[in-house]
Amino acid sequence: MDHALAPPAQHDAGRSRAGLVNPQRLSILFVSHMPASPPRFGAQARMHGLMTQLARHHDLTAVMLADDTFDLDECRRAMQAYCRDVVLVRNSSGRDGLAKRLLQLRSLVSTRSFDRLRVALPELQEVLDRVLRARRFDLVNLEFPYLGHGKFRQAPAGEKPPWLIVDSHEIAYDLARQFADTGASLGRRLYAGANWRKLRREELAAYRDADGVYLCSTDDEKRLHDDVPGARTAVIPNAADVDFYQPRSTDPAPDGRTIVYFGLLSTVPNIDAVTHFIQDIWPRIAEHNPDARCKIIGGRPPPSLQALAGPRVELTGFVPDLRPHLASAAAVVVPLRLGGGTRLKIVEAMAMGKAIVSTGLGAEGIEAVPGRDILIENEPAAFADATNRLLAEPDLAARIGAAARQVAVEKYAWSAAAQALETFYRQILETSPS
Repeated sequence: MDHALAPPAQHDAGRSRAGLVNPQRLSILFVSHMPASPPRFGAQARMHGLMTQLARHHDLTAVMLADDTFDLDECRRAMQAYCRDVVLVRNSSGRDGLAKRLLQLRSLVSTRSFDRLRVALPELQEVLDRVLRARRFDLVNLEFPYLGHGKFRQAPAGEKPPWLIVDSHEIAYDLARQFADTGASLGRRLYAGANWRKLRREELAAYRDADGVYLCSTDDEKRLHDDVPGARTAVIPNAADVDFYQPRSTDPAPDGRTIVYFGLLSTVPNIDAVTHFIQDIWPRIAEHNPDARCKIIGGRPPPSLQALAGPRVELTGFVPDLRPHLASAAAVVVPLRLGGGTRLKIVEAMAMGKAIVSTGLGAEGIEAVPGRDILIENEPAAFADATNRLLAEPDLAARIGAAARQVAVEKYAWSAAAQALETFYRQILETSPS
């Protein structure tokens, strides 16, 4: 556990001499069940993108859990580059393997979801108590609803407690419900069926308790309003660092034969997408294009995905820089059938100027015109045909990629997303009752 907290600065840039919030700076505490940086997968990329932009104008403090898959020193160094203070708490319940299975069994006889049990650490609340009582924050920004049971409305004696804002990366219980319908075995479906109902109760309670909730898409916003009609919400879409993810003259040119899928390969939606693609779509592409190659990029692939590798299907594992791999690809595929929110993999590939073939669910919430900025197909045969078309017509792939890049720059830059989030913050601060 890392409980080191830097001493308070001699001044508070977010406070005026009269003790009022400085309209030019806010003091924000970010709380999460995972570190924000360095960004290795979608959830981290969203936190990292928004936080690094906000840190240009505001004072950020982070209190976050970290399970055994994260290097505490690496995460701390990365986040100290933009946070005023960083406190990381090692999550002793975040282990996989037997420890995870035992916690899942415990959750069966508990009123709390597995997701809640995995992050409900007394040590974390102790750190939050200390941090919140030592310094006054304008806002607490909670990532995901899993820690919604925490006591966040605390402040030094005589100070006003902070407002609570939740970043809903996805409607988590709806995603869990999808797993209950599509589990590989009856046992998994029954377990997920019991767990998602508990998660729904906890998640909706977190949204109701918050002063504001921001979501990735209008579809998720509608889902939330169906359950919590009075929630104050804003849509802050996923985005990309369009200066980092952009075509470069030093990158390899598209090779005309490589198809890329990328993402954290330990998640259920990505496992399902890769399995579906290799089993149901790839054979149709490979038969039509003998030279075609499929490259699956991402860390922590389970044995079921590793078994899909072959002479023309490569699993690279984690790569430190996606850009050369995306640049050399003839097309990017997003055959997702499960999930919520919006897909960072799509906006990052768009920013790189790549032609993308996606399912409708995979592209949900992305303001891209099918046929001009992206190709959308849901059936395996049509998905394969669209991919084959991009392989056969490099000029078409280049045109779609250029249009996608323009959409990313105009609508999906982190700077614009952070500006919209700051506007939402200020609306909450200005209109919430004292």
